Amino acid sequence: MTYNEAIDYLYSRLPIFQNQGARAYKPGLTTTQALCTYLNSPQKNFRTIHVGGTNGKGSTSHMLASVLQAAGYRVGLYTSPHLKSFTERIRINGEPIDQEFISQFVQAHQEFIESIHPSFFEVTVAMAFDYFSQKQVDVAVIEVGMGGRLDSTNVILPDLSVITNISYDHMIHLGNTLPEIAFQKAGIIKKNIPVVISEKQTEDIQRVFAKVADEQQSHVAWASDFVAVIDQYQHEMYQEITVNIQGERKVYALDLQGDYQRNNIKGVLTALEKLRENPFYRISEEAIASGLRSVVRSTGLLGRWQVLQKSPFVVCDTAHNEAGISQTIEQFQTIPARARRFVLGFVADKDVQNILNLFPKEAIYYFCQPTNPRALDSGSLADQAKMLGIVGKIRENVNDALAEALKDSDAEDAIYVGGSTFVVADLNQL
Repeated sequence: MTYNEAIDYLYSRLPIFQNQGARAYKPGLTTTQALCTYLNSPQKNFRTIHVGGTNGKGSTSHMLASVLQAAGYRVGLYTSPHLKSFTERIRINGEPIDQEFISQFVQAHQEFIESIHPSFFEVTVAMAFDYFSQKQVDVAVIEVGMGGRLDSTNVILPDLSVITNISYDHMIHLGNTLPEIAFQKAGIIKKNIPVVISEKQTEDIQRVFAKVADEQQSHVAWASDFVAVIDQYQHEMYQEITVNIQGERKVYALDLQGDYQRNNIKGVLTALEKLRENPFYRISEEAIASGLRSVVRSTGLLGRWQVLQKSPFVVCDTAHNEAGISQTIEQFQTIPARARRFVLGFVADKDVQNILNLFPKEAIYYFCQPTNPRALDSGSLADQAKMLGIVGKIRENVNDALAEALKDSDAEDAIYVGGSTFVVADLNQL
């Protein structure tokens, strides 16, 4: 079996949320546990750090992996979804999984896979664990797919759990209120395992985390009690973030340039301090500084406030819910520009009306759709936008829409590309 045949098999034979949405969601740990047992429990052969939350868990996972790499560890990193290639999901020290391993894994285990009918995500989680085990990583940073309590990744017993924040997303699966969503995210809190909460947020969310942690006898470290961001300055290729860590002032260069990283870095720095309490982890201040300065280079992270060109200014971001998009729009509005242009596309199962309400009416719009089975038709998007007083051009895909926006722009304009992870993934320039 070739790599392409293996990938075709994974996509065509197994339910995949990325393409099918709710129909492919398979909550529960039974099937993942069966896969791991069949593979001789590879997840027990290396240390793990588990990262969940609504927004920021991908950036947080990559920052932690980069710092651990800088500290000299052999680091596995499992994240989802991918943007360009399936191999992005499973990395060791930034290097994507071997294509040959994927083809051999699928071929060797196809009979068992078909006997238990797993989802695409369940198979990829088990594949990641098996790969990390065979390649003898020291530690793996594992990003939760959806929720936490019933997420396939929740079969691990980590050294530390990290929960970034709670926002409205995937409500059909996780609940209609923030405390309900928080309860699902809190499912990664394990007995006697410390947990870091990156953002305190509201009291009702705090109570959910505190209650679950108390039941699990897990110590909660609220990042905002440990780290305060006191200054943030954007340079051309990185941002400089000044923090106060329990009375000590420190300055870090971070190559992830989104303003929203100020929330993520608090959780990351708190998590690193908690890891330092474990004798296994020897993480110097130099490793922290070096790791944060080289997240993109060390881990291959794409699509987080990624500047594609300077004149006219073009930025893309994978933010795809109200909380995430509101932060990116706020930052985009601070960019000096003669005119602001938005290239937008969404998947059909998002609350597009509420998200569109976040965008400025006076800007110039180009509507497109991702090459994904869940895509919202660009014409339908334009119709919904028009009801809110937002009008724009309709193009079939993001590359045509961006080309049109660039043609209409002069050097002083600014263009934002986003709305969906899958729109960003379709960019030729990425």
